Amino acid sequence: MDRRSLYDGLNRLEQDMHKNLDDLASMKETLLEIVEKNTTLEMENERLRERIREIDEKKSPVQDERQELSESRLNLEKIYEDGFHVCNLLYGSRREQDEPCAFCLDVIYRESKHK
Repeated sequence: MDRRSLYDGLNRLEQDMHKNLDDLASMKETLLEIVEKNTTLEMENERLRERIREIDEKKSPVQDERQELSESRLNLEKIYEDGFHVCNLLYGSRREQDEPCAFCLDVIYRESKHK
């Protein structure tokens, strides 16, 4: 190998090494950004899970009550949620704008007289 080609080869190798070093620095910076974003998302995710737990704890009495409903009352509840009255006064008529009806809610959720 002559001196000129040796010198040119070393220059190319040096340039390649600089490019590789720049690429490595760029990858390292990108990885750092990803790790920071991941940490932020994990913290936010944990806050959201905690909030869901709080909401579930507040709702749990209603869910327990719902689980105690008989099959016929669950069917009435589904009809009510679909937008229809289930009370004696307006049974089968559509609830306008899904307004709540105290009579329907009483029919669905009142305590059974057999308890």
